[in-house]
Amino acid sequence: MTDPLGQSQVLPYIINLTKENYNFHLISFEKPDRYFKYKSLIEKICLDNNIKWHPIKYTKNPLFISTIFNLFKMKKLSKELKIKHGFSLLHCRSYIPSLIGLSFKRLDGIPFLFDMRGFWADERVEGGLWNLKNPIYKLVYKYFKNKEKQFLIESNHIISLTHNGKKNIIKIPGFSKLEKKISVIPCCTDLSLFKPVKSDSSIFTIGYLGSLGTWYLIKEMLVFFKNFKEKIPNSKLHFLTKDDPDIIFTQCIGLGIERKNILIEECDREDIPFKTRNWNLSLCFIKPSYSKIFSSPTKQGELMAMGIPIICNRGVGDVDFIVEKYNSGFILNDINKVNFDTIIDANFKKQTLNEGANQFFSLNKGVISYKYIYEKIC
Repeated sequence: MTDPLGQSQVLPYIINLTKENYNFHLISFEKPDRYFKYKSLIEKICLDNNIKWHPIKYTKNPLFISTIFNLFKMKKLSKELKIKHGFSLLHCRSYIPSLIGLSFKRLDGIPFLFDMRGFWADERVEGGLWNLKNPIYKLVYKYFKNKEKQFLIESNHIISLTHNGKKNIIKIPGFSKLEKKISVIPCCTDLSLFKPVKSDSSIFTIGYLGSLGTWYLIKEMLVFFKNFKEKIPNSKLHFLTKDDPDIIFTQCIGLGIERKNILIEECDREDIPFKTRNWNLSLCFIKPSYSKIFSSPTKQGELMAMGIPIICNRGVGDVDFIVEKYNSGFILNDINKVNFDTIIDANFKKQTLNEGANQFFSLNKGVISYKYIYEKIC
């Protein structure tokens, strides 16, 4: 919960569901450095909203052994809480917690919600984290693909982040019958926080929001900016990220982009609307792959809600569908061939983008969907 994703894609839902008389025991793995930095903040949020938070120290090394150890710790704690408090429902986010959710359902008949977030094992392979030429990774991959089928078949309900993902699940031989128990809930946006803020600068600013991890095409976005700058010489590229700035600056050196044209800041979630007030556009280039059809970039709803159009590539979740439906940016069929004049001349209205975010990404609508699912399967 001390990571940005926990604060945007877990806690807001739970906080609102507690208002519907649901009581939560929240188990999460926490990285030690972020845990010590944000522990007090998360504890206060949970205390104020009657959420019982049970953080577990996340261990990364040695590989595989640490994963088994993490799973053991989570399962042990879950059993203790089940005996002490009893559970009406196990809401499992992604695959590792779902191993426990499935076992509890089989042993005790407790309903199990598979909030899958995507085809996790395929993401690990396509992201270069698991090399299937290594027999150990190949074995682990097969194990989780087998478990994935069990999660889909035996869970009481399934959450897909995208309509594209749901379509592809039911195309799998034997899985068409799952259609009625799959709900689509994208990564929702808290519209009370993310809303337009008046600009106070005349400099054309292109922004990037979020992590610089495995899937984001940082070099391609920097090349885009370099070419864009030829059209608008005084333009700037502004990154809001908690990742190491050297990831960006190292690429800039190789591409001949001067450091003075790049601004990089670390930013907490509540400060994002103010920090992005001068952005004219935001970049969101993501490596397209099979597993990415299940992805719902959190930043898309947040940027739309703040009235900032995005420039993105095709092949990622419902991203291009949303851009086209709500006229909320540009879709590049080829990120190497861009009509910059069209982008410069485009006129987007912040309020229109905000309305589109309300229709598709509203946190309130997401909470209502979860409430309906809880009532249906409990």
